[in-house]
Amino acid sequence: MNWQTVRGRFPARATRGVAILAPALVFVVLSGCFTRSGYAAEPVAKLPTPWKAGVAKVVVTPEKGVWLAGYGSKRPPDGKLHDLWVKVLAIEDEKGRRAVMITSDFQGVPKGMSDRVFAQLKQKYGLDRHQVMLTFSHNHCGPRLGDDLVDYYPVEAEQVKLVDEYTSAMVEKLVTVVGESLTKLAPASLRMGAGKTTFAVNRRNNPEAKVPDLLASGTPLAGPVDHSVPVLSVTGAEGNLVAVLFGYACHPTTLSFMTWCGDYPGFAQLELEKSHQGATAMFVNTCGGDQNPLPRRTVELCERYGKMLATAVDEALEQPLKPVSSGLRTAFEYVELPYLQVVTRAELIAAREDKSPIRARWAARMLGKLDAGETFAVSYPYPVHAWRLGNEMVVIGLGAETVVDYALRFKREFGLGTWVCGYVDDMISYIPSRRVWEEGGYEGGSNLFEYGRPALRWAGDIEDRIAATVHKLVKTNEE
Repeated sequence: MNWQTVRGRFPARATRGVAILAPALVFVVLSGCFTRSGYAAEPVAKLPTPWKAGVAKVVVTPEKGVWLAGYGSKRPPDGKLHDLWVKVLAIEDEKGRRAVMITSDFQGVPKGMSDRVFAQLKQKYGLDRHQVMLTFSHNHCGPRLGDDLVDYYPVEAEQVKLVDEYTSAMVEKLVTVVGESLTKLAPASLRMGAGKTTFAVNRRNNPEAKVPDLLASGTPLAGPVDHSVPVLSVTGAEGNLVAVLFGYACHPTTLSFMTWCGDYPGFAQLELEKSHQGATAMFVNTCGGDQNPLPRRTVELCERYGKMLATAVDEALEQPLKPVSSGLRTAFEYVELPYLQVVTRAELIAAREDKSPIRARWAARMLGKLDAGETFAVSYPYPVHAWRLGNEMVVIGLGAETVVDYALRFKREFGLGTWVCGYVDDMISYIPSRRVWEEGGYEGGSNLFEYGRPALRWAGDIEDRIAATVHKLVKTNEE
């Protein structure tokens, strides 16, 4: 299936989003003339350039038949709507301190892959772990990687080989594109702002089938959401737009068919790059673990949400953006998240006969580990980043599928200019807040087997552990 065929099935009708200034962030790199609505814009006035910035990108659309990730089934690709990308923004302050933000259209990057990337970045470019965030949009129309969600899929030798080959190739591409971004470091200024869009819905509190009628009737939807669209602008010495890094808290699950695509973040990036010629658009999923784009399941809706998000970014850029003063501090730490209870051999033997193929495959694989003499860990190392940019910005990076409570909490606690990124470094599992853990359900209950963990559920204090580490790292950056 190609893009023209799909467009014929689902004609596009876009709607505009609404943008406001809010306590969040928008990341934009500037250089080169840009256009809006087809009209060329004059370069903005030259600005002080206390930073350096470099941007690079690379296509990562598989050339072979690696299955699409997610949805718990075998999904061979049948074409593409548009390419998948890895994009990198490197920044450097006046003292030569560097940080690198990697964004990608991947569904999930497992620790076994990201650790290889971090090791090579240290070896080749001297970048330490605290200087690099490797983010993934959690796009379900992207490829499998390494052992991410390994028990989701039937075991086929040919597919295992393709995934291993593709994963190794992606490690090399990621390292290379980071190196390219470092070679492009040039004088720049950073400015921040925020927009707003509203297609994310708290999926725990609003039954999907009822959402269209609720929206049509004007009935308020239930549950916490984070509709802010963080945006930070980085302008070159001439004051022209080069790239934009932006975020939103929502699952990229508008589409579920077997075609390569970046989902709504992919369409948003295409829209922004079309209207800002020469600029690179970059997306980071903030804390959307319990948020869905609803209604969904058509290309028309996917395009619409992408345009709504792009509009929110554009409207933020049209507002006065706040300059970010020079000065970069980066901190990183693993915090051990304990399991509520490690699974037993007896439980695995019973689960091996489960009607759920995912649970049965997980149980069989875990039993194989026990038979080989392995001992299950009682906790998992969870990655936490905290970056401080100037006196204005705090960027928090959290591993895996964090629910929206984390973003809302840390923005309250650290104030204006705080950006909380989920889906960083390692696709571990859902990471519930204490509230979600107590409520249970899919994101807060016994679902860890889906992610290959040797337990069914996290201990109830993981939010406290994560929050304590975040506060520790943010304080370290203030000293």
